[in-house]
Amino acid sequence: MTTNDTIVLVTGATGHVGGHAVDRLLRDGFRVRAVVRDPGQEAAVRGRAPHAGQRLEVVAAELVADDGWDKAMSGVRYVWHHASPFPGGQPRTNDEVIVPARDGTVRVLAAARDAGVERVVLTSSYAAVGYTLKPGGHYDESDWTDPDDDLSAYVRSKVAAERAAWTFVRDHGGPELAVINPTGIFGPLLDARLSASTGLVKAFLDGTMPVVPRMYFGVVDVRDVVDLHLRAMTDPGAAGQRFLAVGGPAISFHEMSRLVGREVVELTDEQVREGARTDPALREAARLGGRIPVISNDKARRVLGWQPRPVERTITDTAASLLALG
Repeated sequence: MTTNDTIVLVTGATGHVGGHAVDRLLRDGFRVRAVVRDPGQEAAVRGRAPHAGQRLEVVAAELVADDGWDKAMSGVRYVWHHASPFPGGQPRTNDEVIVPARDGTVRVLAAARDAGVERVVLTSSYAAVGYTLKPGGHYDESDWTDPDDDLSAYVRSKVAAERAAWTFVRDHGGPELAVINPTGIFGPLLDARLSASTGLVKAFLDGTMPVVPRMYFGVVDVRDVVDLHLRAMTDPGAAGQRFLAVGGPAISFHEMSRLVGREVVELTDEQVREGARTDPALREAARLGGRIPVISNDKARRVLGWQPRPVERTITDTAASLLALG
């Protein structure tokens, strides 16, 4: 087998996307330098890639500190920046989430520039594109979420981080930048570690979410998100562009539960609005009011030749992997 000496640095390597990214890059023959927050996480990264051998290196660096980034970037040609804070509960202040997401992204870009990295592929989010309501509800890469809207700290952090990334490369030069904006990321797990999205499917399977709001959202398979990163890493047409990643038409919680063979109760819009008065978890659903967004993946298909899996297959594959893991 031909050895590829190209080193790709992957941040957030312990996450759902990061784990699949490491696996795909290794299988495609690249050398991977995986970044973790704590050296103790190396075993988890290597456990997902038992076939890696010496082509996988694990290093420690944090988004909130400069230490370790110069060494991490040494000899790297491409960077996939996935890492971003995701609050497990309600943060005390928005800045607890926004500041490390924004400043960490700039820190990674600055280190990449100083090391002579060719291109950075940033994992942003649909949250940075389509969380501001607009007539007709059609969204593409020209849209931006207004951070002044009544939004969660996480959504604001994704807007702030992506805006900061584009500003940095405009004002300071450095690596080429391509941005991927995925919708809800589902797809099979590599181990028992759950993401927020795969945890939702698990909740349907084990019956811990018997009631859902009427809410529609985009779905994309983690394997297709990684494939889009790979295309954006090497295609000349991806430089300076952002790409929405969605597998097909938006789906509701209720429809998703049926795909995995479970039936749940769907609240009416009025019930959601009433519940949102006391339950912060329902406020986003209340704000959307049952609207069905129309999210375009035409650009990724046209520019990069991307062909995502159908949403239904992604959800059933997610459920199958959860059941296989017990």
